[in-house]
Amino acid sequence: MNTIYKERKIVSRLFAVLLSALLMVPVLSSCGGGSQKASVPPPVDDTVGRTVSDRQTEAKKGLGTGQKVALLAGAAALYYMYNQHKNAPQEGAQGKYYLSKNGRVYYRDAEHRAHWVTPPPEGIRVPESEAQKYREFQGYNRSATGRDLTGITSSAAPAL
Repeated sequence: MNTIYKERKIVSRLFAVLLSALLMVPVLSSCGGGSQKASVPPPVDDTVGRTVSDRQTEAKKGLGTGQKVALLAGAAALYYMYNQHKNAPQEGAQGKYYLSKNGRVYYRDAEHRAHWVTPPPEGIRVPESEAQKYREFQGYNRSATGRDLTGITSSAAPAL
Protein backbone atom coordinates (compact mmCIF):
# COMPACT_ATOMS: atom_id res chain seq x y z
CA MET A 1 0.00 0.00 0.00
CA ASN A 2 2.86 2.30 0.73
CA THR A 3 4.30 1.86 -2.80
CA ILE A 4 0.99 2.70 -4.46
CA TYR A 5 0.81 5.90 -2.43
CA LYS A 6 4.40 6.84 -3.45
CA GLU A 7 3.65 6.15 -7.13
CA ARG A 8 0.52 8.32 -7.05
CA LYS A 9 2.45 11.08 -5.33
CA ILE A 10 5.18 10.97 -8.01
CA VAL A 11 2.62 10.91 -10.83
CA SER A 12 0.74 13.81 -9.23
CA ARG A 13 3.93 15.86 -8.95
CA LEU A 14 4.93 15.11 -12.55
CA PHE A 15 1.45 16.05 -13.71
CA ALA A 16 1.61 19.30 -11.70
CA VAL A 17 5.02 20.17 -13.14
CA LEU A 18 3.81 19.45 -16.69
CA LEU A 19 0.71 21.62 -16.25
CA SER A 20 2.79 24.43 -14.73
CA ALA A 21 5.20 24.30 -17.66
CA LEU A 22 2.34 24.39 -20.16
CA LEU A 23 0.78 27.36 -18.41
CA MET A 24 4.09 29.24 -18.54
CA VAL A 25 4.48 28.90 -22.34
CA PRO A 26 2.15 31.82 -23.26
CA VAL A 27 3.68 34.05 -20.61
CA LEU A 28 7.24 33.35 -21.72
CA SER A 29 6.51 33.62 -25.43
CA SER A 30 4.90 37.05 -25.02
CA CYS A 31 7.93 38.44 -23.20
CA GLY A 32 10.33 38.03 -26.11
CA GLY A 33 13.00 40.59 -26.79
CA GLY A 34 11.36 41.59 -30.06
CA SER A 35 13.09 42.59 -33.24
CA GLN A 36 14.08 45.97 -34.62
CA LYS A 37 11.01 45.95 -36.87
CA ALA A 38 8.77 45.69 -33.81
CA SER A 39 9.09 49.47 -33.30
CA VAL A 40 7.23 50.16 -36.56
CA PRO A 41 3.52 49.39 -36.28
CA PRO A 42 1.79 47.38 -39.04
CA PRO A 43 0.24 49.12 -42.08
CA VAL A 44 -3.15 50.75 -41.72
CA ASP A 45 -5.83 50.55 -44.41
CA ASP A 46 -7.81 53.70 -43.80
CA THR A 47 -9.76 53.82 -47.04
CA VAL A 48 -12.98 53.39 -45.05
CA GLY A 49 -12.58 56.80 -43.41
CA ARG A 50 -12.34 58.82 -46.61
CA THR A 51 -15.48 60.17 -48.19
CA VAL A 52 -16.31 60.37 -51.89
CA SER A 53 -16.56 64.17 -51.75
CA ASP A 54 -12.95 64.38 -50.49
CA ARG A 55 -11.80 62.27 -53.43
CA GLN A 56 -13.80 64.24 -55.99
CA THR A 57 -12.36 67.52 -54.77
CA GLU A 58 -8.85 66.07 -55.10
CA ALA A 59 -9.55 64.72 -58.58
CA LYS A 60 -10.88 68.00 -59.99
CA LYS A 61 -7.88 70.17 -59.08
CA GLY A 62 -6.15 71.70 -62.09
CA LEU A 63 -8.83 70.97 -64.71
CA GLY A 64 -10.10 73.86 -66.81
CA THR A 65 -13.26 74.02 -68.88
CA GLY A 66 -13.12 72.50 -72.34
CA GLN A 67 -9.96 70.57 -71.53
CA LYS A 68 -9.74 66.98 -72.79
CA VAL A 69 -9.45 64.57 -69.90
CA ALA A 70 -8.78 60.89 -69.37
CA LEU A 71 -10.17 58.85 -66.52
CA LEU A 72 -7.58 56.98 -64.45
CA ALA A 73 -8.76 54.17 -62.19
CA GLY A 74 -7.12 51.15 -60.56
CA ALA A 75 -3.36 50.81 -61.07
CA ALA A 76 -3.19 53.82 -63.39
CA ALA A 77 -4.80 56.07 -60.76
CA LEU A 78 -2.63 54.65 -58.01
CA TYR A 79 0.56 55.23 -60.01
CA TYR A 80 -0.61 58.75 -60.87
CA MET A 81 -1.21 59.48 -57.17
CA TYR A 82 2.21 58.03 -56.28
CA ASN A 83 3.94 60.22 -58.87
CA GLN A 84 2.12 63.31 -57.60
CA HIS A 85 3.34 62.73 -54.03
CA LYS A 86 6.66 60.88 -54.30
CA ASN A 87 8.83 63.99 -53.86
CA ALA A 88 6.74 65.77 -51.24
CA PRO A 89 8.88 67.10 -48.38
CA GLN A 90 6.54 66.21 -45.49
CA GLU A 91 4.98 62.97 -44.25
CA GLY A 92 1.29 62.09 -44.02
CA ALA A 93 -1.65 61.74 -46.39
CA GLN A 94 -0.76 64.92 -48.27
CA GLY A 95 2.97 64.23 -47.99
CA LYS A 96 5.40 61.74 -49.46
CA TYR A 97 4.11 58.48 -50.96
CA TYR A 98 6.15 55.29 -51.31
CA LEU A 99 5.90 52.30 -53.63
CA SER A 100 6.13 48.93 -51.89
CA LYS A 101 7.75 45.82 -53.35
CA ASN A 102 4.32 44.19 -53.72
CA GLY A 103 3.05 46.96 -56.01
CA ARG A 104 1.05 48.95 -53.47
CA VAL A 105 1.38 52.63 -52.62
CA TYR A 106 1.52 53.91 -49.05
CA TYR A 107 2.44 56.92 -46.95
CA ARG A 108 3.72 57.14 -43.39
CA ASP A 109 2.09 59.17 -40.63
CA ALA A 110 3.84 61.04 -37.81
CA GLU A 111 4.26 57.77 -35.86
CA HIS A 112 5.81 56.13 -38.96
CA ARG A 113 2.82 53.80 -39.44
CA ALA A 114 2.25 52.86 -43.07
CA HIS A 115 -1.18 53.69 -44.53
CA TRP A 116 -2.19 51.99 -47.80
CA VAL A 117 -3.39 54.35 -50.49
CA THR A 118 -6.44 53.27 -52.50
CA PRO A 119 -7.52 55.10 -55.63
CA PRO A 120 -11.08 56.46 -55.62
CA PRO A 121 -13.57 53.99 -57.12
CA GLU A 122 -14.96 56.63 -59.48
CA GLY A 123 -11.46 57.27 -60.88
CA ILE A 124 -9.42 60.43 -61.24
CA ARG A 125 -9.95 62.89 -64.07
CA VAL A 126 -6.57 63.93 -65.45
CA PRO A 127 -5.69 66.12 -68.45
CA GLU A 128 -5.28 63.80 -71.44
CA SER A 129 -1.77 65.05 -72.18
CA GLU A 130 -0.65 64.14 -68.66
CA ALA A 131 -2.55 60.83 -68.61
CA GLN A 132 -0.76 59.44 -71.67
CA LYS A 133 2.16 58.14 -69.60
CA TYR A 134 -0.29 55.89 -67.68
CA ARG A 135 -1.76 54.34 -70.86
CA GLU A 136 -0.09 50.93 -70.28
CA PHE A 137 -1.58 50.48 -66.79
CA GLN A 138 -4.83 48.81 -65.73
CA GLY A 139 -7.54 51.39 -65.30
CA TYR A 140 -6.48 53.85 -67.99
CA ASN A 141 -9.88 55.10 -69.26
CA ARG A 142 -11.43 52.25 -67.23
CA SER A 143 -9.54 49.58 -69.20
CA ALA A 144 -9.42 46.18 -67.47
CA THR A 145 -6.24 45.21 -69.30
CA GLY A 146 -2.74 46.47 -68.78
CA ARG A 147 -0.02 46.10 -66.20
CA ASP A 148 -0.22 46.54 -62.47
CA LEU A 149 2.39 48.17 -60.23
CA THR A 150 4.36 45.03 -59.30
CA GLY A 151 7.88 45.15 -60.57
CA ILE A 152 8.07 48.94 -60.61
CA THR A 153 10.91 49.95 -58.36
CA SER A 154 11.55 53.16 -56.54
CA SER A 155 14.95 53.81 -55.03
CA ALA A 156 13.37 56.26 -52.59
CA ALA A 157 10.84 53.78 -51.24
CA PRO A 158 11.87 52.27 -47.91
CA ALA A 159 11.11 48.59 -47.34
CA LEU A 160 7.70 47.86 -45.90
